[in-house]
Amino acid sequence: MMLWTDYDELRICYCTRKMIWINKKAILQLNEKVLQNPEKQTCDLEDMVTLLGFLYASSGENTGIVKKFLRFQNRELEATRRQRIDYPVFTVSLWLYLLHYCKASLCGILYFVDSNEMYGTPSIFLTEEGYLHIQMHLVKGEDLAVKTKFTIPLKEWFRLDISFNGGQIVVTTSTGQDLKDYHNQTISFREDFHYNDTSGYFIIGGSRYVAGVEGFFGPLKYYRLHALHPAQIFNPLLEKQLSQQIKLYYERCAEVQEIVSVYTSTVQQGDRRQEACNLRNSYLDLKLRYGQPSTCRAFPWEKELRAKHRSLFQALLELSLVTVPRNQNESVLDIGGRIFEKAVKRLSNVDGLHQISSIVPFLMDASCCGYHKASYYLAVFYETGLTVPRDQLQGMLYSLVGGQGSERLSSMNLGYKHYQGIDNYPLDWELSYAYYSNIATKTPLDQHTLQGDQAYVETIRLKDDEILKVQTKEDGDVFMWLKHEATRGNAAAQQRLAQMLFWGQQGVAKNPEAAIEWYAKGALETEDPALIYDYAIVLFKGLHQAVNGLGWYYHKFKKNYAKAAKYWLKAEEMGNPDASYNLGVLYLDGIFPGVPGRNQTLAGEYFHKAAQGGHIEGTLWCSLYYITGNLETFPRDPEKAVVWAKHIAEKNGYLGHVIRKGLNAYLEGSWHEALLYYVLAAETGIEVSQTNLAHICEERPDLAERYLGVNCVWRYYNFSVFQIDAPSFAYLKMGDLYYYGHQNQSQDLELSVQMYAQAALDGDSQGFFNLALLIEEGAIIPHHILDFLEIDPTIHSNNISILRELYERCWSHSNEESFSPCSLAWLYLNLRLIWGAVLHSALIYFLGTFLLSVLIAWTAQYFQSVSVENSNSPPPGKLHQDRIMHEDQQGHLQMDTLGLDMVFEHRHSRCLCSK
Repeated sequence: MMLWTDYDELRICYCTRKMIWINKKAILQLNEKVLQNPEKQTCDLEDMVTLLGFLYASSGENTGIVKKFLRFQNRELEATRRQRIDYPVFTVSLWLYLLHYCKASLCGILYFVDSNEMYGTPSIFLTEEGYLHIQMHLVKGEDLAVKTKFTIPLKEWFRLDISFNGGQIVVTTSTGQDLKDYHNQTISFREDFHYNDTSGYFIIGGSRYVAGVEGFFGPLKYYRLHALHPAQIFNPLLEKQLSQQIKLYYERCAEVQEIVSVYTSTVQQGDRRQEACNLRNSYLDLKLRYGQPSTCRAFPWEKELRAKHRSLFQALLELSLVTVPRNQNESVLDIGGRIFEKAVKRLSNVDGLHQISSIVPFLMDASCCGYHKASYYLAVFYETGLTVPRDQLQGMLYSLVGGQGSERLSSMNLGYKHYQGIDNYPLDWELSYAYYSNIATKTPLDQHTLQGDQAYVETIRLKDDEILKVQTKEDGDVFMWLKHEATRGNAAAQQRLAQMLFWGQQGVAKNPEAAIEWYAKGALETEDPALIYDYAIVLFKGLHQAVNGLGWYYHKFKKNYAKAAKYWLKAEEMGNPDASYNLGVLYLDGIFPGVPGRNQTLAGEYFHKAAQGGHIEGTLWCSLYYITGNLETFPRDPEKAVVWAKHIAEKNGYLGHVIRKGLNAYLEGSWHEALLYYVLAAETGIEVSQTNLAHICEERPDLAERYLGVNCVWRYYNFSVFQIDAPSFAYLKMGDLYYYGHQNQSQDLELSVQMYAQAALDGDSQGFFNLALLIEEGAIIPHHILDFLEIDPTIHSNNISILRELYERCWSHSNEESFSPCSLAWLYLNLRLIWGAVLHSALIYFLGTFLLSVLIAWTAQYFQSVSVENSNSPPPGKLHQDRIMHEDQQGHLQMDTLGLDMVFEHRHSRCLCSK
């Protein structure tokens, strides 16, 4: 249903889908008909934009979804939009599930940021009291804001509809399945609002300007040219089952948190009373510190509640609550962490995977306590069917819950699934960016803190035996040998030992203090130039960083921006990415000497230089520019923005810790534990863990079949080939799987050819070899694949020519100095061609010889027929000639067979698989 409220002449869409011109009287008559027969108004509005079609978990931090409107392609619609710049007519409709009101003065819901990075019309925020704060930008340049008279509900799905019609704003919140329970407020202004929805971008949730709300966003629709009544808006709550599961989850968690809070408070009060009565002595101190907690305490819980939360009460009775924080929220979180750690300890046992089904209730309790590492474990268990029935609905639930709780791996999981559009998550790069950017901004902060379980993210492949040999621990042979040599004054050992400790590499725990000691020892005692340089990097990061540091000193303390810029320019010329970044900051803040005002274009250029040098913050700025498209030098490219943010997020130390645990388990032969941690890492979307997990499943198919509810080899090799940095062996593996078919996957030669071609393009000789074998088996390589490989079909017009080109490239890309399958195949192909030519000319020769022999024999027989006694003699030379022909033919067959046996022994034993 649609009411027309703009009484100027305009072009409209009616149920007949015809465009007609009407006047004010006609609009009034149309409105009356629509109100009387709303079911007849079913035409689609061309100006409607779906900003969000799936649930978004908003963590309440400074990241959100960025959307941008383009101009209408329809000239009439675009003309109408331009005419309404000072008279906005539009409607916003979105679903929300809020967990808390704003912890700051304002939290972002939906707001427009113009090309000058200022709030525009509309800007909708939530206040700390629960009211809506609606802000508009006026034509005269000022801003105007209004606050609703009603608060919005908590922990309940509701739809928020806001319509603008010139100076009139109508705000409606509706709840319930029929949306009949609602609050409504109409606000009128006399000022003219400025509204240009293409001169900037929209943000859903948080940004660098304001934190987002804590909760979940549902479907969000935006009608760019119509002011609609709520009854006219078609915006149902999609994903009903998932949204209902979210509501049920928080209802259950409210009970869990109340139980934990009351239990903890009661125990602590009882302990304090007991401590006041008991005499203090050494025995009681030891009992209090190391003794088992009492299990005979009585609490007034109802039997139904105890039965409903049996795992929670069991966990609480087993925990010592002496050291639990007194603050209620902190105590609940602390207990959640303890429950999680006890559950994970059970998973680390030899039969840990067998216990997952019994551990799941404890993980649920830990999740409800706000410890969202448990949420991510549950999400992965349900998504992959890891010893539990596969349930994608529950997997989505716990992944969203973990993302809302800002759990790093959960956010990466959500970002990855939306980036690829897999596992029933819709493809949405803006939504993916919201999750990835949240973790990317935390990554540099995590790297500079020692809190939490972190490790350096290293690209270590389980196929690479040489790299695996040098992995160690603090008590490992490699580390102990390095420490021994470093103590003796070996400069190389000191440098490597310090690097391992500083970054947490090769299985060694991160320990910057110890690293600095080894750097100092090597620099001061051995005076090794490399160690002196590294020590300078640690203290002030080397020569170019020293120059950069001087600039930082003048900028931070002396406020002398001229000298700061001077030193940063020098350091930037030396290739220092930090200096490039700092120069960008000067331009961004508008304090670069001699340059009036802010210059975001130059700032962006320096940020891009810094990003190319590996600077994390510079990369984050570039990803932001790509997602907003507010700079001409950074045209809007959401996919590129996701790639840059994903690259930084995958450097996060918490992900590195999970990968390291999987690698250590693999090296120790603990296959069950290795499978667990590589599954956890692979589901975040990091390629190296995906290929490593597929490798484990190939080595131990019995584990994959027994514990995983997904086709492990297919799933993770398939995931890996869609990564930007996928290794060539992954393409070869997928080519093999498509060639032969795998379990429930049917054979697909076309996709097999594509996979081999991609491996070949990456310079892998096996890719060229497999393509050539497919041609020899009768397969046809499509022209677009040949173009992909830069093989000109006009030059190579037949299969023989293509084969020769493929084998030659295979040979040139082979790493083997001696004969390889590629060189033997090339040699065999050319021998066949030469032998075919020789055989063709020999047949002509032999055929002529045979005919001549027959003629001679007939003539001889004719002249000898006179003599009766010689008429039965065989013609001279015939048997000899036949024998020669027989030997030649046999010789050919023997040579051909010999060639096949000698050259293509590899071919008969081949498996169209990776090297």
